[in-house]
Formats: sequence, C-alpha cells, structure tokens
Amino acid sequence: MSVLQTDAVTMRFGGLTAVNAVSIAVEPGQIFSVIGPNGAGKTTLFNAITGIYKPTSGGVTFEGEHLTRPLTARVLVLAVLIGIVMAVPTALLAVDVDLLWRASIKRTSLLAGGAAKFSWSEAFSAGMGYFRNDIVYERAPGSTDYVVVPAGHSPEAKESPLAEVATREEAKTIAAALGRLRQNPDRVELVERGGTWTLTDGDTSADVSDSESEARTAARGLADSIAVGQRRSRSGSIALLGGFLVGFAGYLTVWNRSRRTTDIIAMGGIARTFQNIRLFANMTAMENILIGLDRSIRGSFFSQLFRLPTARREDAKATRRAAELLAFVGLAGQEGRLAKNLPYGNQRRLEIARALACDPKLLLLDEPAAGMNPSETVDLMGLIRRIRDRGITILLIEHHMSLVMGISDRIAVLDYGIKIAEGPPLEVRNNPRVIEAYLGKEEVS
Repeated sequence: MSVLQTDAVTMRFGGLTAVNAVSIAVEPGQIFSVIGPNGAGKTTLFNAITGIYKPTSGGVTFEGEHLTRPLTARVLVLAVLIGIVMAVPTALLAVDVDLLWRASIKRTSLLAGGAAKFSWSEAFSAGMGYFRNDIVYERAPGSTDYVVVPAGHSPEAKESPLAEVATREEAKTIAAALGRLRQNPDRVELVERGGTWTLTDGDTSADVSDSESEARTAARGLADSIAVGQRRSRSGSIALLGGFLVGFAGYLTVWNRSRRTTDIIAMGGIARTFQNIRLFANMTAMENILIGLDRSIRGSFFSQLFRLPTARREDAKATRRAAELLAFVGLAGQEGRLAKNLPYGNQRRLEIARALACDPKLLLLDEPAAGMNPSETVDLMGLIRRIRDRGITILLIEHHMSLVMGISDRIAVLDYGIKIAEGPPLEVRNNPRVIEAYLGKEEVS
C-alpha cells in the first residue's frame, strides 16, 4: 500500500489552474522527487498535501486513509449547543420582546409579591404561555382587582379584559376555565344564567360578566386569543427551528472546513519544510526543536504550571531528544545559538530537524538545497539518505538535478501544473518532454 497517494489533485485560483489532475503514489521507504521548471505547481502540490490548501478537486490519502478530524460526540454536542444559543435570539426577533417580558418576568414578579419570591421556572412557563397566547390573570392597573386576559395583553392598547373580579382565586378559576374552553372553540356558546353571562361548552363554564356587551366582548376575545396563539406559536416555532438550524449547520460547516488542517496532517504523520526558511529566528536551535516536540510532551496543565516531577521528567526527555536530533543533522554543539545567527546551510538543517521532531512517517522537503554550495549539497544528500534509512519516506522538491538524480528512487515531472512524466531517474532524464520543458522546443530540435 502506498504511503501517500494523490488522486487527480487539482488546484485552481480563480481562472488560474496551478495544479491540474496530478496523481502520484509514493511507496514506503522511497525518496520520491517532484521536479519541474519554476511555476510548474510543485509547491502548490505540497501545500495541497499538507492541508495549507484544500484541493479544488481530487483527493489525498495517507496510508490508504484521508487525514481528517474525526466526527465525535463532542462535536455534535457543541453543534447542538450553538444551535440552541442561536435559536433563542432568533425567536425573540420574531415576537414583541416588550410583551414577552411583561407576560413572563414582570407578571411572575408581581404575582409573587416581590423579587424575593420570584421563580424562574414559573417565568419560563409564563413565557411559553405567551407564545400560545394562553389565558392568564393579573392585577388590574391602578386597582386591587384582578383581570383575566390573554398572555399577550397590552395595557397600552386599552384592550378589554375577558373578565374582571375582586379576588385572585376567582380570577384563577375563570382563567383555568377559559383555558379549557379554548380546547373546544366550536362548542363554546354564550348563555345567561341568573343574570350572569357565562361561556360554556357543556362541560366547562366560565362566568365572565353581568353585562351582555362585556360578555360578548369576552367571547370575541377568547376566539381572537386562539387565532393569535396559533400565529404566535407558528412564527415562534419557525424562528426557533430556523435559528437552531442556522447555528447547528453553521458550526458543522465551519468545523467541516477545518477537518483537514495542517495540525491534523502533522499529527497524522506528515511533516514538511518550506522553500523559504520558516524558523523562529529569535529562538535558539534547541527551542526550535522543542516546539516541534510539543505534541509528544505529556503532562497536564497543572503539572507544567507547578513544575511537578512528571513535568520535569518530560522536559528532560524532550531536551535529550532535541539534542539527539540536532546531532543527527550535524548541529551538535549549536543548541544555544539563535537560529538567525546560524549559517544558511545550518538553518536548512535545523528546519529539517524540527520537522523530524514531529516523528513523521512521511517527510516533505521543499528545495532543501536552495542556496547551498556544492559541498553542503553533498552533505545534504547524505543526510537525506540517513533519514530514509530511519524508515521515513521522503517526498522531495528540488532544482539541483545532481542531487535529484543521485538520491531519487522515482521522479515525477510537472510542467504548467500537469504531470508530463514519471519514472526512475534514468528514464526521466532521457524523456523528450522533460528535456523540452527544461530546455525549450527549439533547443531540443
């Protein structure tokens, strides 16, 4: 099974196609080189492999799998929580917030007789009743009487109450009866009983007024409360569901876009260097390597914070490992030097050592010999072979043909983003299309 396989990877930037349906397969233990003229798309291919770019089309597999962040229960729980957080303000936008506050918070506080007895559970229940436009009771403005009104009642609108009584118990009884009458609106009728007008469905009765006109107003108000409640529940439900879906789907969309990021690629076993050196210039060589080792250092936040023995042991282990890597790339004794003060060739070696600190299975080297003199290039060839001998597969971009031909097991050639050749070094060297790409058609002819 191939260590790395790109399946028709294409990278487009607007109208420019930098990489066009490039497929390569890198076998375990190989030194596989990608060559081509400047602008051929080599580094863009590297960026697509390491998660810096998301391929426009095609795919990249590592050891037969796509390196992506797994979908876990934690991700789904977070998506649900974000959905709930988005649903609440969205629902509030669909209703009259002032009336909702009055029907839930203010009404609960007034009925409780003060903030000390305020109940959030009752306020929440009253808020849900507002969406249904339930029948409730409350103190009449400027009076000791109680009125029975729909939950969305607005005093400023001068709406007539469904009933007005002297005691809280009477108001509570009438509100409960009217609430039951709402369940069978087609059966409700207005009747007079001993001078009192009553709304009844045959099973439940509510004495609403001694005045026929007020009673008829109450009957219309009851019917209107049903219609308003249906509209309010419908709009609230749509807003809640819409807000939840926006939050839920939005979070998953953002998460999905970050499924294949550089940190996931690195933790999966792929490390790389860059065409332009990207060291921490004002940190020492040792510190640069320790950053690469960070993911392998165990220990909790508190053990590191309080410098517990476990943290000290892990730090000592990481320091020894960093020293070994520096010695491996030929930088023994340079641990305390700032990266910016190292010679150019040694900076290249330091970047390779930092990549090796990630303990990769596949190492991508982007023009590691750039700027090196012939002697340094020869030493680099030996280093790359030693890395391969450690069981690390290498994917290499390089313009030094002597280096490429001297160490590569297989070579792929790109030209204007298209793979024009692939094979062993000798076969590629004699390929007419490769010669034409480097020398031009006229020179070949």
